[in-house]
Amino acid sequence: MSVVKEYSIAVPILASALALAAAHVLAYDHPTPGVSPGGVSRYATDAYPGFDNEKEIVSPERKEPKWFAFINGPNRDNAADQFAYCNELLAAGDYSKARKHLDALVREWPTSPEAPKAQLKLAEVCLNNLLYYEDAFAEYRYLLDFYSLQCDYNAVADKLYQVAGVMKLEGKEVMFIRFANTVDVRRAFEACVLHAPGAKWVPEAMLTIGGLREDEGKYDEAIKVYENLRNLHPDAPESKLAVVREADSRMFCLRERSYNRARCRETIDFLRSAIRWCRPEDAEHLQDLFVEAMSFMEEEAYRGAAFYDSTTRTLRSAINAYERFLSEHPSSARAGEVKARLEELRARQAEQSAGNAAQNGVEKKEEDHKEGSKE
Repeated sequence: MSVVKEYSIAVPILASALALAAAHVLAYDHPTPGVSPGGVSRYATDAYPGFDNEKEIVSPERKEPKWFAFINGPNRDNAADQFAYCNELLAAGDYSKARKHLDALVREWPTSPEAPKAQLKLAEVCLNNLLYYEDAFAEYRYLLDFYSLQCDYNAVADKLYQVAGVMKLEGKEVMFIRFANTVDVRRAFEACVLHAPGAKWVPEAMLTIGGLREDEGKYDEAIKVYENLRNLHPDAPESKLAVVREADSRMFCLRERSYNRARCRETIDFLRSAIRWCRPEDAEHLQDLFVEAMSFMEEEAYRGAAFYDSTTRTLRSAINAYERFLSEHPSSARAGEVKARLEELRARQAEQSAGNAAQNGVEKKEEDHKEGSKE
């Protein structure tokens, strides 16, 4: 009885083990983009507001054999011999030719055991020997996309982030001229975060992305990045910096659209909260921004009140509008001006009321006189 029982337990366990082994072999033969050891996706599955290349990250393009294989193809008949040939080229210092043949190996034999090794060497040659930083980034990224099970994923992700940092410093070279390639660099940092959302450097990367969004002049997108950074990593030191940068970005947008009452209120509420949460050394700066934002709200409220102070509006409407302004902004710089105008309007209202009462009295006497004449 015990033998049967042990057999019934052992069979499912053996079947599960065989299935797992088969899945591992299948994954090796057919690399799956973005799958980490253990079958769990390494890609960020949650939305990252302010990023714009999630689709490109999730759906990378696989390398295919190039046309004119007799020129661009491998020089050997199998992957093992081709890989050995590439190592000979590297030993001889012929890095450009080694790069070409490493790439040809990956394209021609993508499921071979040598393919992930060749892809790693290809990335290293571009980075360390040829100093092609953008190409190095693309090759490391390809390694994570298609050979995540056959490489040290975390180490390669860290290298990807390091290369993104070099790209930011070096810029892009076109016709021997270097310039800041802000958009491509930002997308490189986004790719790093989306490939390794749990890495220790993610808060720093997101702070960099927000800054690059500001450099592009897209402050609304920068706000989204900073806000998401604070929500995902509230205890990271970068979140404290993100508060200040988000405040500056919000104020930039508010200065451009100070007429937007909803945005103005939202910015004031944010700054009020940020002052309580920020680092002590940032409190004064945020307080200055808060005062400036309040001035926009006061100016908008004043213009709204002044709108009713016209010949097309009633005195009662103008008085109510100014009274509302003083109740909402009692310490406003315009408070004295508004109070003086309010006294004038109240005096006119009193005169108007007295005149109306006198006119009503005269009319009443006339009516009484007419009634008496009829009698």
